[in-house]
Amino acid sequence: MAHHDTLLLTIDYINDICHADGKIPNCAEMVARHHVIDKANMAIAHARQLGIPIAHVKVGFQPNYANCPAHSPVFGKAPDYGVLKLGDWGTEFLAGLDVRDEDFVIVKSRIGVFYNTQLETLLRARGISHLVLAGVSTNHAVESAARDAHDRDYRVTVLGDACATASDAVHAATLAGVMSHLASITTVEDWIRGQA
Repeated sequence: MAHHDTLLLTIDYINDICHADGKIPNCAEMVARHHVIDKANMAIAHARQLGIPIAHVKVGFQPNYANCPAHSPVFGKAPDYGVLKLGDWGTEFLAGLDVRDEDFVIVKSRIGVFYNTQLETLLRARGISHLVLAGVSTNHAVESAARDAHDRDYRVTVLGDACATASDAVHAATLAGVMSHLASITTVEDWIRGQA
């Protein structure tokens, strides 16, 4: 089976959000408890084996926060707390995540992965029509990516067990109640079995 139309996209597996010592570690507990990075690395290894390109997205702002939206309920306080600053430890990918030089890295300054980023340019250049999503948080950045990709006519698969948010209940409700209408929801193991 050809996989030249597929790209694996990991979203916001960064220290500030996913590490217990991060400044806004809303997802850290669930990431650790559900071994989310191990699951993500399984998906990444499978993609590498099949030659599926991999892009890692991170949210972050310029060190002077010039591109940070001051009135945003999500990001407005970032400068006060020194959070999500590019070049700092907080916006580095988690140490355990398998990020390599041949992977694409995309920096965003909003929740959405498509807004003002190089993602769509990359997808068009590579002839991608199918996005496989993994990341945090399930009910913000991952859901936003699924919605935006759906509305741009991409086929979307969400690796539910490679996603996390602040609570199991919100995670489950987002996958079942929202994203199941926009995407195929599966597990990493089932995706690997189906793609192999």
